[in-house]
This record gives sequence, C-alpha cells and structure tokens, in this order.
Amino acid sequence: MTETTLTLDTADGHMHAFGTAPDGERRAPALLIIQEAFGVNAHIKNVCRRVTEHGYVALAPELFHRTGHGVELGYTDMSLVMPHFSKLTNGGILMDVQAGLAALRADPRVDPARIAVVGFCVGGLATFLAAEHTDAAAFVAFYGGGILRARPNIALEPVIGDAANISRPILLLFGGLDQSIPAEDVAAIDTTLTSLGKAHQTVTLPEGGHGFVCDDRAAFHQPSNDDAWRITYEWLEANLQGR
Repeated sequence: MTETTLTLDTADGHMHAFGTAPDGERRAPALLIIQEAFGVNAHIKNVCRRVTEHGYVALAPELFHRTGHGVELGYTDMSLVMPHFSKLTNGGILMDVQAGLAALRADPRVDPARIAVVGFCVGGLATFLAAEHTDAAAFVAFYGGGILRARPNIALEPVIGDAANISRPILLLFGGLDQSIPAEDVAAIDTTLTSLGKAHQTVTLPEGGHGFVCDDRAAFHQPSNDDAWRITYEWLEANLQGR
C-alpha cells in the first residue's frame, strides 16, 4: 500500500487530500472518502487504509481547507469543531467533491468508470449532494445528517429537494439509536427516493447510534460496524462491477 498527500486546486484555493492505493499496476476501483465534522483525522485516514486493503484506491479531501489546512479534530470538544463546521456550504462541498473526483479520474492507478463516493456524518450529506450533482458511479452515505431538515447554526442546507436529479445507485446507512436522525426522517428519505424511482437501498442498523462505525468514538458499535461494512462492500461490488 502507498500513502500520499495531494494538493488539489479549487476556486477557493488549494485543498489537501490524503490518499492510499494498493500496490501493483492494475487499475483499481476508487472511493472518494468524505470526512465527518472532525476533519481528515486519524479515523478517516484509517478508513482510507482499510478500503485499500479491500482493493480500492482511496482519496479523502480536506473540506475544511477554507478555514485551515491539516485540520484534525477530536470528538469531545465541539467548540473546536464549530468554527470550521459552521462555515461549510453546499456549494463549497460540491466544489471539493468535484475536485476530488477529477483527481481520481486522472490517477493512472484508477479505473475512471468505477469511482464511488462514500461519506460519514456531514460526509453523508455531502454524498447525497454528490449523487444529485456529479456522475460518479455509485454513492454510500453513512448516517448523513441534514439531508431532510436544516440544522441550527450552520450554513449547510437540506438536499432532499434535488433528489430527482439522482441518476446512479445510492446506499444509505443509518443507526436505529441515532437521536440526531430519527426513524421518521429515515423513512421520509426512503419514501422520497422510492417515489422518484431512484435505485437505492436504505439500511438501519438497529443497535447503532450516530457514528457507530468510528472506532475512535464512544458511539462505536462493533456488530453494527461489521454489518454496515459487509453490506457496503457487497453493494459496491455489485454496483461498480463491469462499469
């Protein structure tokens, strides 16, 4: 496995991105990994390493580049998070996702027809946004907050209104114990996608809370994590195969 830090150009300045890739010369499928509200920290870098162990090139762009480079935050002090998180916008995130996808498509180690976007928490919202406005092959959103309803004190806006634009398959994973995304919101998102005829799968892990796949958080739940990643890898294999 190789690890790199890239510098990508955006209209809002340079953005760093952490990348991993399998050894060898064969072109591989790729995952654009979208951070939580805590930056491209140790957990997100480990997610990149883990998916690369499954054969994927991975790239995690730093969405906080407008408020600082190399921002890596812990999970216990939200006062350190909000100066960065509150400044994120839908347009800025989409710009960063598009820059990350372009970098993956230009990577000679990547099969450009087999790129998916995978995001966590605010990255789940970003993944839904990307599904509406980019042509990546597939999308996986882990406990994406704010898809349906506005959140206080942040600039991000709900994205469910543009769901008709989705043209590629999307997998949505939620935790049954996630108090920030109630079951009725999950049902409303699923109903919207179903009514629009969108290729999707909505899965609720009944014992998972918010952040249940992050082993650096108190919310980590091993059985839910294992089930979610098994579902994710099976779903990615099915939806990236032969593209």
